[in-house]
Amino acid sequence: MIEAAVIEAAHAGCNTIWIVCNDDTAPLIRHQIGDYIQDPIHFYNKYEHRMRDRRVRIPIFWVPVHPKDRDKRDCLSWSIIQGALTAVKISDSISKWFIPDKYYVSFPYGIFDPRPIGKLRKTIKSKQNFYIRHKNETVRDNNYTSFTFGREEFIVYRRNLRKGTGAYTTDVVDERGIPRSKLPIEERWSARFFDLKDVFTGVSHEGSNFYEAEDFYNLGSWEDYRNYISSELAMKIKRPSKELFSYKEFNRLGVDRD
Repeated sequence: MIEAAVIEAAHAGCNTIWIVCNDDTAPLIRHQIGDYIQDPIHFYNKYEHRMRDRRVRIPIFWVPVHPKDRDKRDCLSWSIIQGALTAVKISDSISKWFIPDKYYVSFPYGIFDPRPIGKLRKTIKSKQNFYIRHKNETVRDNNYTSFTFGREEFIVYRRNLRKGTGAYTTDVVDERGIPRSKLPIEERWSARFFDLKDVFTGVSHEGSNFYEAEDFYNLGSWEDYRNYISSELAMKIKRPSKELFSYKEFNRLGVDRD
C-alpha cells in the first residue's frame, strides 16, 4: 500500500516524495521502495519511452517523527504536518527557491486507480486546493482520500493539532502562572488520538477542485481490506513494471580517497 501511495504521488506530478515513518521501520521499507521513481508521464510517453536521457526521476526522502513528539501527538495527521515541515526546512537550507508552496498528501490506507489524475496535474498544482472525493466525502469526513494544501492551510491544520492537551492542566497554576498540576494519564496528549476530521478542518472548500474517484476504497481496517481484495479494482490495478518503479539507489557522489 505504501508503493501504491508513492505511485499515486508520481501520477499527481509531485517533484519530490517524502515518506514519513520512524527510523526503526524506514530501512526495511526503503529496501522495497528505493531512492526514486520514474515520472509516469515521461516513462509512458511513446516518444520518450526508449530515450532514457529524457526520463525524469522523482526522488524519495524519508522523514522520521521527531522524538519529542512520539507518544504525544504522533497521530497520522501529525505525520503529515511533520513531513511538510521537514520538507520546508531542508529545502530552505539549500535555497529559498526550493521551498515548496503546495503539498499533495497520499495515504497508504486508501486506494483508487491513480492514472486519470495524471491528466489533472495543472489543476493539482494550481493555487486552489485539490481533493479526491468519493460519494461526496473527502478527508474532512475521515476518508483516506488524497488532498493538497498550501502554507495558509498548513498553519490552520497545525493550530488544530495544538488544541490537544499536554501533560499539565491550567486549572492549577503557581504565583508565576505556570501550571503545576498534571492531568490524569488517560487525558494527557490527546492529539495523538485525533482523527483526520479533527485536524483537516477550518478551511473553506469554496473554489477548490475535486476529482470524483468512484473506485476508491478505504483500507483502514481488515474488513475494508478484504472488501478491496474481492473487488474489481483489485483485479484491474496491476503493479507497474520494475523499470518504472523498483528498488534503485542513486549513485553516490564521487569523493577523493585518502
